[in-house]
Amino acid sequence: MSDPTQGDWTGSVLVLLASSTGGIGQHVASLARGLHAGGARVTVGGPLATEQQFRFTDGGATFVPVEIPANPTPADAAAIRAVRRLCAGDIDVVHAHGLRAGLVAALARPAAPIVVTWHNSVLATGLRGRLSRWIERRVARSAQVSLGASVDLVARARELGSPDARLGPVAAPDLPPPRRSRAAVRAEFGVGAHQPLILSVGRLHPQKRYDLLVDVSARWRELTPPAQVVIAGTGPSYLSLAARISSVRAPVTLLGHRDDVADLLLGADVAVVSSDWEARQLFAQEALRAGVPLVATAVGGLPDLVGDAAVLVPRGDPDALDQAVRELLTDHQRRAELAERGPARARHWPTEADTVDQVRAVYRDLVDHAGRRADAGRRLVGPDDGHVDGRG
Repeated sequence: MSDPTQGDWTGSVLVLLASSTGGIGQHVASLARGLHAGGARVTVGGPLATEQQFRFTDGGATFVPVEIPANPTPADAAAIRAVRRLCAGDIDVVHAHGLRAGLVAALARPAAPIVVTWHNSVLATGLRGRLSRWIERRVARSAQVSLGASVDLVARARELGSPDARLGPVAAPDLPPPRRSRAAVRAEFGVGAHQPLILSVGRLHPQKRYDLLVDVSARWRELTPPAQVVIAGTGPSYLSLAARISSVRAPVTLLGHRDDVADLLLGADVAVVSSDWEARQLFAQEALRAGVPLVATAVGGLPDLVGDAAVLVPRGDPDALDQAVRELLTDHQRRAELAERGPARARHWPTEADTVDQVRAVYRDLVDHAGRRADAGRRLVGPDDGHVDGRG
């Protein structure tokens, strides 16, 4: 799907992100690699931990620490000053990923145009929800272009006053080939050849509703043979999930961070996404590409992403999730059908190269427009305007 006739954009971009341990960081790393390969000068600003995990510099980017935590704090003032210093140099475009980075970019007021990619929906309520909605509005109106990772995010940005909101699908990077056999992966978890292995991958955060998956998993102890569930990922919900697993005696293992998702998918019988909201979740993309039958909640951008290549259930409905997984585990033909539909569906998704091409085209249009405005301004002023010649 990539269009080589668009040519390369070789300007300078400052890419900003806040704290990330998952999809946003992976997307920024992919984007930085692609832009650098096309001749652009890429500076990534974000928490030092993001560089340590995602290695933006390995893709050719320059990394500058800009500490933007997940929630607003007085420390944001230092981040705003850091962005202003960076933008005082040769920066053509500022591209912020997520509302937190978008707010810092907006408050820094750079001369360069701002692009913001919207990766998440605001689910918080109360005081935190009101603050988040104020941030949404400020970011929508400050960015020259808002790229929504799903259609509902595009609609939200437009509703809040974005002058230009477009769909900007986030492509999951291709996974490397599995390094182990299916039997070896399953042996790691003590799962026999005929025992169901259910996999989920994502940040351990309340939005992912792993608490729901844990509760439903406790019901699967009664299956013959009983199912085993593994969840790969890190995040703030780890301790509460571990306590819940123990309390309900759920057959769930928290794996922490894993860099062998391809192996885990090879060993899995069913993949599950139990989230309250997702855009184009990377794990859902990985599961369908790998041909692993997927059960996912019908939220955000997931229905448009998976189409009829996955089983969709209402969010927050433990009975629906339970039933969908049980039916797949007992219906070998349905699993085989989904295993074929997944890769077929994935072949029509935008690739990483397509995503880079779209972003590059946005940058080019913004820089060209800024240049035309500057030229028009010079023509209006003229060479003698503002000259004092002493004649009163």
